[in-house]
Amino acid sequence: MESLVASRFGLCTNPFPSWLPLSCSSMKRNFLISTSKANLRAQSQQNDPLLNAAFERAAARFQESQRSDPLFIDPYAGCLLPVKFDVLSEQRLLPYCLATKFIDDKLLSALDKVDGPKQVVLFTDGMDTRPFRLNWPASTIIYDVSPEEVFRTATEKLQDVGAKIPRRCVFHHVPLNSSNLQHILGNKGFNGTKPSIWAFQGLPVMNMEIFKDILCVISNLAMKGSLLLGELPLWPGETDFRCKSTTKRCLESLFMSCGFHVEVIECNGLLMEEYANILFVAEHLRFSDDQMEIWRRELQRIEEEGDEEGFEEL
Repeated sequence: MESLVASRFGLCTNPFPSWLPLSCSSMKRNFLISTSKANLRAQSQQNDPLLNAAFERAAARFQESQRSDPLFIDPYAGCLLPVKFDVLSEQRLLPYCLATKFIDDKLLSALDKVDGPKQVVLFTDGMDTRPFRLNWPASTIIYDVSPEEVFRTATEKLQDVGAKIPRRCVFHHVPLNSSNLQHILGNKGFNGTKPSIWAFQGLPVMNMEIFKDILCVISNLAMKGSLLLGELPLWPGETDFRCKSTTKRCLESLFMSCGFHVEVIECNGLLMEEYANILFVAEHLRFSDDQMEIWRRELQRIEEEGDEEGFEEL
């Protein structure tokens, strides 16, 4: 009786009964190997800080989507979550959801002003569902720059529930640890002579110096007039972010060093100390490398034509 109860209610530790034929030993071995791999993978995921941070943001979007009057609805956040996840308090939930809503609206409103093909580059934690849940205009090319392992985990779960990119849109993933981000984006079709919109939310950036490196890459790629928006973490020790004037001056200097004019956004009076991130919108003031190359070729052509005319006069 005890064995029957254990077997029926999943209390038996051995999934293979004693009467299993010896000819099935290979099946038993494969089962044990796959189970062991699954357990190791689950254990490694629990110890992965990037994955855990992405789970927390997905949980926030899931909780917000369940409200009677949500700021937004993320129909895919639930499928990304583990069986057990922490419920976030309202104090932690609201600032992130306000920031997410702001970025969603700003992305779509900015795209409405772009004629022809539209380029969007998302710097994310790997579980950003914007490519699937937002109503992207036709001919939008979406690039997701994020940690590869987290992105792979999310992709498997999204495929299981049938999540798809809107029709007539294109989606590319670029691993965060790519050796040459600028080169890879170019190989995947990014065009620096066309308008682009860049959004930053969730990407794990350890300090201001790393963000500046990313900002320089964006400056090299983005056409003049392109927008960069999103939220940045408050890096401890970098500056006194408790002072709004200090924060603003610091960010203005950082962005201007890479050719951006930035505006810090106050989200409905949200105090800095209530949220560990800063909302911003920045406009690119420089020409991209592709634009500069066009100018270089044009100047070279003019010089060559001038040399030919001078030679003919002689």
